[in-house]
Amino acid sequence: MEEDRDDAWAPHVVRPDARTPATAQGLLGLLEELGDLTELLARHKAVVFRGFGIDPAELDTVMAPLLPRRLAYVHGNSPRTKVGQNVYTSTEYPPQYTISMHNEMSYAHQWPARLLFFCERAPETGGATPVVDGARWLRLLDPEVRESFAQGVRYTQNLHGGRGFGKSWQETFETDSRDDVEKFLESAEAQYEWKPDGGLRVTQVRPATVRHPVTGTEVWFNQADQWHAAGLGDETAAALGRIMPERDLPQSVSFADGSPIPDAYVTQVRDRGLAAAVDVDWQAGDLLLIDNVLVAHGRRPFTGPRRVLVAMSD
Repeated sequence: MEEDRDDAWAPHVVRPDARTPATAQGLLGLLEELGDLTELLARHKAVVFRGFGIDPAELDTVMAPLLPRRLAYVHGNSPRTKVGQNVYTSTEYPPQYTISMHNEMSYAHQWPARLLFFCERAPETGGATPVVDGARWLRLLDPEVRESFAQGVRYTQNLHGGRGFGKSWQETFETDSRDDVEKFLESAEAQYEWKPDGGLRVTQVRPATVRHPVTGTEVWFNQADQWHAAGLGDETAAALGRIMPERDLPQSVSFADGSPIPDAYVTQVRDRGLAAAVDVDWQAGDLLLIDNVLVAHGRRPFTGPRRVLVAMSD
């Protein structure tokens, strides 16, 4: 493994001070002083706003300067509930499991530039949102692994038509119109086919790394480990293999040319990303703003009624 040079990185934390009241209005005043946050995010990669006592009723107002162009979660693959104007629950995955590191919608033709998380209710134990510097994650991978992904990855989704395993295409694209889905996928240069049972298969070839549009930094930027059965653990992968062939799973992944990705590569990517991550432990009212290219995120297991909301912006 190569020497790591960024082991001291952690999200920048902003708290009220003598000039800034510990209120939503205090935070809004501070954000007005800061102006365009592009440079701040490019420098710090992730920023925690803590101690401002943000209430859920104030969230929309506070979001406006943080996410100037809030996006819908269209073509998102994780289970969420929409709770407001392009505001969603964070991934609804059983609390005893870890969610591995990933950049939101890195499998898609277009992805959000920023993510904003809001802690409405902190868990009793655990439940941190780990974040990892994508350039560091890339460096931590063995050269053989990095080189094998050089041509990109091929993602395949099987979306049912209303009943079945995984997500439906209606939920995924937030529409019941096949025409709208086809226009979206054609604009995204994705291949697709409607199946006789009313489901939809989507295939996309995407890069494994990208460069940040401001800094030029190259980062690990794909979700191969989350879409690969090996990333789920041996028991889960074996159970899925007994249910259906890989081609018919809700999601699967290969190298861009269609050749299989070795299990060992997948587990290395997953484990080194998680090991290098810095945990953001939640307090009610916290906001976490991240650059979705420079930083990947995940979730630690937890107990208690954790509720974290997320929104995104281009």
